[in-house]
Amino acid sequence: MRRLARYVKPYLPSLLFAIALLFVQANADLALPDYMSRIVNTGIQQGGVEDAVPEAVREGRLDELLLFMTASEADQVLAAYTLIDESSSERDSHIDRYPALENESIFVRTVDDTDEIDALNPIMAKAFLAAVGIPSVSISPEMLTQSAAGAVKAEYEALGMDSARIQSRYILSTGGVMLLLTLLAAVATIIVGFLSARIAAGLSRDLRLAVFERVESFSSSEIDRFSTASLITRSTNDIMQIQLVTVMLIRMVFYAPIIGVGGVIRAIGKSSSMWWVIAVAVGALSILVLVVYKVAVPRFKLMQKLMDKLNLVSRESLSGMMVIRAFSMQHHEERRFDKVNTDLTDTTLFVNRVMVVMMPVMMLIMNGLSLLVIWVGAQQVAASAMQVGDMMAFLQYTMQIVFAFLMLSMMFIMLPRAAVSAERVAEVLETQPTIKDPGTPLNYGTEFDGSIEFRNVSFRYPSAEEDVLHDISFTAKPGQTTAFIGATGAGKSTIVNLIPRFYDVTEGAILIDGKDVRAVSQHDLRERIGYVPQKPTLFSGTIESNLRYADEDAPDEKVAASVRIAQAREFINERPDGLQAEMAQAGANVSGGQKQRLSIARALVKRPPIYLFDDTFSALDFKTDAALRRALSDEAGTSTRLIVTQRIATIKTADQIIVLDDGRIVGKGTHRELMTGCETYREIALSQLTEEELA
Repeated sequence: MRRLARYVKPYLPSLLFAIALLFVQANADLALPDYMSRIVNTGIQQGGVEDAVPEAVREGRLDELLLFMTASEADQVLAAYTLIDESSSERDSHIDRYPALENESIFVRTVDDTDEIDALNPIMAKAFLAAVGIPSVSISPEMLTQSAAGAVKAEYEALGMDSARIQSRYILSTGGVMLLLTLLAAVATIIVGFLSARIAAGLSRDLRLAVFERVESFSSSEIDRFSTASLITRSTNDIMQIQLVTVMLIRMVFYAPIIGVGGVIRAIGKSSSMWWVIAVAVGALSILVLVVYKVAVPRFKLMQKLMDKLNLVSRESLSGMMVIRAFSMQHHEERRFDKVNTDLTDTTLFVNRVMVVMMPVMMLIMNGLSLLVIWVGAQQVAASAMQVGDMMAFLQYTMQIVFAFLMLSMMFIMLPRAAVSAERVAEVLETQPTIKDPGTPLNYGTEFDGSIEFRNVSFRYPSAEEDVLHDISFTAKPGQTTAFIGATGAGKSTIVNLIPRFYDVTEGAILIDGKDVRAVSQHDLRERIGYVPQKPTLFSGTIESNLRYADEDAPDEKVAASVRIAQAREFINERPDGLQAEMAQAGANVSGGQKQRLSIARALVKRPPIYLFDDTFSALDFKTDAALRRALSDEAGTSTRLIVTQRIATIKTADQIIVLDDGRIVGKGTHRELMTGCETYREIALSQLTEEELA
């Protein structure tokens, strides 16, 4: 994943904002159990009395409480209160709140500082408990306030205050804060969800574009290295895995540690003596996650490889369906597909079974942890070492810790698969094309004659042990047709593919217009070449859109002339929509010969000075072949034309014929010269035509 980190940079502000919102959400979620414990402890058990320092106390009651304090404690308490009696000017303002003031004097608390009240709490709590005859020695400091709350509440009732209102007001105010925190967490969750989805979608879009652009720059050797099926999988399935895990990464990986660490801190704050319960839970969960990680990760790597293989088999079967049917090999292909499909299914099922087993184990740990917390917490409550609300909050915090580990465990399952996908995508993005433009490329300029010279060229395919071309030298001149013929595998198509730099020569040089093709930019080179591949490729759209692929701004007259030269006008006009007729993907709705003619017409629309025809007349009948070559010679007579073919009839009139055998030139000249001086050419010619036809 680190290898793709640079693609996250444009989304860094959104990511940081999402992380900040996750902190807000986590803190809100962590605060809720604490407020719930306050409602239970203070609102329910203490009747809304928050501390043992009452806001008012009767004079006689305070005198009684002072008897259970030291002199310094008494002075500290008296300093926090002021006496209100009949002579006090503030008597009228307090009488509504404290009706008992009509009959006796009271002390009203004058301090509201939290630190001062916290200091007075144990003093007043012990005094209240002593006054009602309850020993405070066996009560923990945390429980003193709760133990004294009943006495404080009784004092409030003696003052004529509405104790039920005090309780309901506290519960409602604390519940209102909980509601606001819940709404805050919900808003943060929604915004984080939106941001994470937007970041993930944008990242996947950028990665798909980057992969596509990089693949466009690949030479044929890089395409062969990855295979088309693998590149499709990497562009789709692998990037989808990255998109999915990015959403989960933002929403879980950043959120889970905050909840986990915060939950531990707050849980120990509620009861430090129960830390070992959390340690047991974390240990059990860590072991579970580690086991799942060790078991699942190798399978995820295998899944992506099997996905590549499944795509490869599917692609081969679909593209070769006619061949499969012709040889009645449907059952063989079914078995082949079923083998790959079964392997992928078994691997996927194994991973899913791991997940299925993990969830019940996780729930078992959670439920066992809940029972343990309640059992230990109940003992703590019985020993007056812990409040009921604190025990409930501790239970919720432990559940939050478990859920944090659950989220992390889900990520540990998903991250390895995404990491494998990220490595595969990064492998494509980091692959540097072997064919590059020079730092300071030369320019052909306007005076371009289109001559092609092969100068002692040898070539070896990547990872091959032997050269497929050996010391090839020839010159193709403008206005002439240079043809290549030879046995299958002789290297004819390889020569043609070297000219537009689909591959680079291993030795020697190819010069066009006197300049080495490696010294000019690929764009400048290919702009001057009209290439018609051995296997014609058409795109979905219309016939016209395919023809204009070479030149979008070509005038209609040029398009019409190209169609006429390529002998495609007749079958195009037969269609109701003509040039606007829909073209199926890969030209599935036209014949092989029609595909070839449309591919030739597309190259003609460009009107380049160099034409490369890689066995592009093979599907044409002899009449159409002859008419096309005649029209091509008339209309593109000044261009340099290179033709690869297996048919003698196609190249009889060529200005130069080069005969190849096992990657070497064994003959060069015109048809007549080769018939008398090249035995290989003569054998090929006589295998196709009679002596009379060859004359």
